[in-house]
Amino acid sequence: MSENSNFSDRKQPICFVIMPISDSHDYESGHFGRVYEHLIKPAVIDAGYKPIRADDTNKTDYIVVGVIKRVVDSNMVLCDYSGRNPNVMYELGIRHAFNLPVTLIKDRHTEKIFDIQGLRYTEYDHSLRVDSVQKDIKNISKAIKETANIEQSSFNSVVHLAGLKAAIMPEGQSISPDTQLILSAIGSLERRIESDLRSKVDNGHFQIIDDKVYFKDSSEAEIGEDLYQPCNGEIKPIGQLVDIHPSEEGIFVRREDGKIVPFFAHSVKSKGLSTIPF
Repeated sequence: MSENSNFSDRKQPICFVIMPISDSHDYESGHFGRVYEHLIKPAVIDAGYKPIRADDTNKTDYIVVGVIKRVVDSNMVLCDYSGRNPNVMYELGIRHAFNLPVTLIKDRHTEKIFDIQGLRYTEYDHSLRVDSVQKDIKNISKAIKETANIEQSSFNSVVHLAGLKAAIMPEGQSISPDTQLILSAIGSLERRIESDLRSKVDNGHFQIIDDKVYFKDSSEAEIGEDLYQPCNGEIKPIGQLVDIHPSEEGIFVRREDGKIVPFFAHSVKSKGLSTIPF
């Protein structure tokens, strides 16, 4: 690790969230994005931490390196192993190897995992119903606070339970010059791609850049704005933009009847979406 990569030195403690990011066949499209936005983030903030997820890491860095740094250096890690995602379990194993504090959660839809079933975890309702989310937020926030107060010798870790010696990061450990050169080249390529994306909208029906949605008719929208769609020669409102998920190229719109519906960049039903400029 490079010396300037210690995220624990910042004023607000960091909680790195390990969880599924892409869609899983056992869940509706965009499910885990909603879990993060409406359940995990509020719980982490309530516990006094700044939540960061893998897709929040610096785009100019090689994402695997950035994730591993966060897993090891963050003050707290919250791991949602719902769906038994292999990447999640891999990152959890790294955190456990250093015997560092980690708060485990899963939805009630996911069965227990044998290797970690002896560890304490908090369950939540995967339906994200309004009457259960607030209760689950409080329970997860409480679990984070309690995990942070556990003595270091009693972290919620398989390493501790097995009586093994925790891994230690050597002082002054840094990335080799050859590896740094490769990462710099990857970062340069990513910046060029990102620059090209900012200059034009691709062949999808809309594109997400940062916190805005850009449509093919050159209009744009932020969370809270109303979206429209042509219908039988007329422009009709479809609802209010309430959420944006860049990693999934998806947006969520609240219709007049209160139901939240997803739209994805290359789906047929997203064709013609736009805002009405003032």
